[in-house]
Amino acid sequence: MNVITLEEEAFYQLVAKTVTEIQKRFGAKQRDKWIDGEEAMRQLRITSKTTLQKLRDTGAIRYSQPMPKVILYDSDSIDAYIEKHVREPF
Repeated sequence: MNVITLEEEAFYQLVAKTVTEIQKRFGAKQRDKWIDGEEAMRQLRITSKTTLQKLRDTGAIRYSQPMPKVILYDSDSIDAYIEKHVREPF
């Protein structure tokens, strides 16, 4: 049996490096700030493009239109919209 000893600082550096590598390989994907219509509908749990357009037109959620046929939605704005409509239990 082999025994490996490390100084305390070296041990914590090894743990930090290991955690970083695991997060890189298996960690959750960082969420995009700007998402397309399909992802916005998935996040809102809606199936109608008309409902998504209504939310956009009424200013309920933020969007950007960098090109004529490209509309991107602010995922933080969608989260805020959902939180705004939370109903607390009695």
